[in-house]
Amino acid sequence: MKKQNLAWITGVIALLPFAYGMGATALIRKTRYRITQQLDERKGIALTFDDGPHPVYTMQLLDLLKRYQIKATFFVLGQNVRQYPNVVERMHKEGHQIGIHHDRHTSSWLLTPSQLSHEIKETHRAIVNVTGESPILYRPPWGLLNAATLFVTKPYQIILWSHVFQDWKIESCKSGLLEGLRNTPAEGSIVLLHDDGTNRGADDEAPAYMLDRLSIYLEEAVAEGVEFVPVNGLKR
Repeated sequence: MKKQNLAWITGVIALLPFAYGMGATALIRKTRYRITQQLDERKGIALTFDDGPHPVYTMQLLDLLKRYQIKATFFVLGQNVRQYPNVVERMHKEGHQIGIHHDRHTSSWLLTPSQLSHEIKETHRAIVNVTGESPILYRPPWGLLNAATLFVTKPYQIILWSHVFQDWKIESCKSGLLEGLRNTPAEGSIVLLHDDGTNRGADDEAPAYMLDRLSIYLEEAVAEGVEFVPVNGLKR
């Protein structure tokens, strides 16, 4: 009996990391509690960009958005904000919304509650130091949550996405990104793109290919009257 109890306890302990990370992510995303994956009843598409700012690609992206007078939402890394504050300052001055990614591009599955809080607070502080405004949006790297996420992120709205095209890979940009963008419904879709390719699993030059396809798409979409909007913390 004692051996059976020990085996049961060992099994429970072995499952704890799964429950803390993968299990919590699956449960929260299924219930959609405090999760936004699509805009409210507004028409339009929200373009969101993760992993920046990048000193080259983000500036090119800001030029592109300015050309079409589009406001987007950027989920930034605190370490990049501190390294390239001028890019974030431009984002802010040109009316884009700035949200928290993490301080480093670290999975929430690998972070204790204290570490997760640190990642968010450091990014919050970095954004405030540059813009003078407190962010209200949060998107975890890879969309991965943990059992502490809902508690630690109480001041923020968690923003995920409705459409993602694996634009962190050059081949995906070449083969499917433009068609995917063209097929995105202009009825509250939240599109996930990336303006920095230096993180683990991404191709360094992928943002250049993303920008090329995005430029083609925006020229077509704007001509067709598609509206582009920032997230603004609203949810459905």
